[in-house]
Amino acid sequence: MVGHKRKSYTIRYIIAIALLIVMVYPYLYMVLNSFAAWDQIDKSLIPTEFTLRSYEWLLSGGEAGISRPWIRSFINSAIVSTASTALMMVTGLLVAYALAKMNFRGRDSVNNFILFQMFFPGIILLVPTFLLIQNVGLYDSYLGMILPKAVSLWAIFMYTNFFRAIPDSFIEAARMDGASDLKILFRVVLPMSKSITIVVFLFLFMERWTELLWDMIAVRSDEMLTLNVLLSQMFGPYGGYPGPLYAASVLLTIPIVILFLLFSKKFKEGMQFTLK
Repeated sequence: MVGHKRKSYTIRYIIAIALLIVMVYPYLYMVLNSFAAWDQIDKSLIPTEFTLRSYEWLLSGGEAGISRPWIRSFINSAIVSTASTALMMVTGLLVAYALAKMNFRGRDSVNNFILFQMFFPGIILLVPTFLLIQNVGLYDSYLGMILPKAVSLWAIFMYTNFFRAIPDSFIEAARMDGASDLKILFRVVLPMSKSITIVVFLFLFMERWTELLWDMIAVRSDEMLTLNVLLSQMFGPYGGYPGPLYAASVLLTIPIVILFLLFSKKFKEGMQFTLK
C-alpha cells in the first residue's frame, strides 16, 4: 500500500515538473535567445554561444544608430503605470465598498450596470475618449494617458465579491466606535483584503504596463513616449532582427517578474479566493 502511494506521488511530481517546464520554457527560450549569438538565434532549443550584441544593438538605436530616449521612456511607463494602477485601485475600493457594505437606493442597478459594461470591449470607446482628452487640452500629456485608465470595472467586481464575504459584524463594531465609512474602509476592510489587493494590483499594473494602443494615440512627442510605443516604433523597420526583439521583450517583462517575485505569497492566497 505504501509503495503504491509512493508510486502515485512520483507520477504526480513527474507530471507537475513536465507541465512546469512547458509553461516556463517559452519565457526561458526568449531570455536565452536575447543573449544568443545572432547566427544561433532560433536555430536550437538552447543556444551554445552567448553575447550582449542584441542589447547593445537595441540600446544604441539600431542599424541607423539613432539615439533613443530609453531612460525617459522607461520613466514615462513607470509614472503612467503606477499612477493609473493607483487610481484604478482607489476607485475600485471606494465603489466596491459602497456596493458591498452600504445600503442606498439603486445599488443593485449600479451593480448590474457595471456587470453589463464589462461585456463591452474597451476599443469601442477609443475614439470618443481621444476626442474628449483632445478637447479638454490633455492630449500629449501624462494626464491624457492616466485619467482615461483611472477606473477598472474588473477591480470593482473583484473587490465587491471579496468585501461581501467580510462579516458585517466587523463593520457594525467600527461604526459603533464612531468610525466613518472611509476610516472603516482603509483601517478595517483594506487590511483584511491584502491578498486580493495584491492580485488586483499585479493584474492592473501588468495590464497598464503592457498597454500600447492608447499610448500610441494619446501622445505625439518623443519626450512622452512610453517604452512599449518606443519599441513598436523602432521595430517597424527592423522586424527582421529577432535578437533585439527578444531583448526588448525581456526588458518589458522585467518589472512584472520582479513584482511577482516580491508578492508571490500573497498572490497565491488571493488567487485561491478568486477560484472559490
